[in-house]
Amino acid sequence: MSTITIKTVTTKKEFKAFLNFPYKLFKNDKQWVPSLIIDEKNTFNKKKNPALEFCEYRIFLAYKSSEVVGRIVGMINKKSNEIWKEKRVRFGWIDFIDDTEVCQKLLEAVENWGRGEGMTEIVGPMGFTDMDKEGMLVEGFNEDCSMSTYYNPSYYPKQLEKLSYRKEVDWIQYKLKADQQIPEKILKINNLIKEKYNLKIVEGIPVKQIADRYGVKLFDTLNEAFSHLFGYVPLNEKQVKFYIDQYFPFLNKKLICLIVDENDDIVAFGVSMPSLTEALRKSKGRLFPFGWYYFLKAIRKFDNIDLLFNGVHPKWQNKGVHSIYYAEMNKQYINLGSKTAIANPQLETNLAARIWEKYEDAHIAIRRRAYIKEI
Repeated sequence: MSTITIKTVTTKKEFKAFLNFPYKLFKNDKQWVPSLIIDEKNTFNKKKNPALEFCEYRIFLAYKSSEVVGRIVGMINKKSNEIWKEKRVRFGWIDFIDDTEVCQKLLEAVENWGRGEGMTEIVGPMGFTDMDKEGMLVEGFNEDCSMSTYYNPSYYPKQLEKLSYRKEVDWIQYKLKADQQIPEKILKINNLIKEKYNLKIVEGIPVKQIADRYGVKLFDTLNEAFSHLFGYVPLNEKQVKFYIDQYFPFLNKKLICLIVDENDDIVAFGVSMPSLTEALRKSKGRLFPFGWYYFLKAIRKFDNIDLLFNGVHPKWQNKGVHSIYYAEMNKQYINLGSKTAIANPQLETNLAARIWEKYEDAHIAIRRRAYIKEI
């Protein structure tokens, strides 16, 4: 008889246990990076997160006796299933002790719920949208994770593979020398491209003005650029506002690169920020009462940079525009004294985005995986 029991989270006390479980699981793991608790709470708040208007979810906890030994979230993104003509239940926020039975029971809870809702496949780790954390760490366990990515120990993928979960897609992350010099040839070509298409770099305005003037345009461009990528669902107006409010307060204008055309529409963009990894560790993912101090300190330190997201509008692709914003970002890193930059996860099949391969001292440092299984 199994000693593992699964409970659906229905109370505030259980939700708190869900949020706090990683702190117990990883208390002695120096590689772990906690999530920002306020963001986690908002993600599951129907009044705050617009994605919950078209997503259903269930949160499950695994218990051994009365002790929590695992957690998982099951999600059904109705828009994604409609757009991609699939019947998939997603899983995410999966954490568990190194025990096959615990892992199995957690996944079975999502499988059974999904099957009951008419789903035929389970895939993950994923979030409600592509702006949430996604992909299980399968390579690069000694690298620091960013604010926007999952950390997990090496036994996680081993346990999933024991349970007949197989690879669906991989995301890769490049690590590069941030202050490397830009070849003169590249700078000359970039200037020619700007002149040919009458493009300009947005400079000299505060983040608040950037958010007000270009925030919606940036996410519109992101929607266009990412529309063909794995599982992507275009962000609606409410979601765009949600993410502008979530991200822009942390950003530095020097680390936002926008290229616009003669109509002031965004052609390409690159958004990065100082690494908040150590701030999250020291604050234990909490802004209050004193966590804000670590975050304030971190956003003023530019040694290590996280590349959050970047893209080129489809009608401007294959015109060399991507080279402009990479070079512009590179200039800022040099000016700020940055040493290392790590890119956000990008699909290994998205060859157009693998510009980092052309950079000196750049290499794939981290690989993340979405697993799938028929149910």
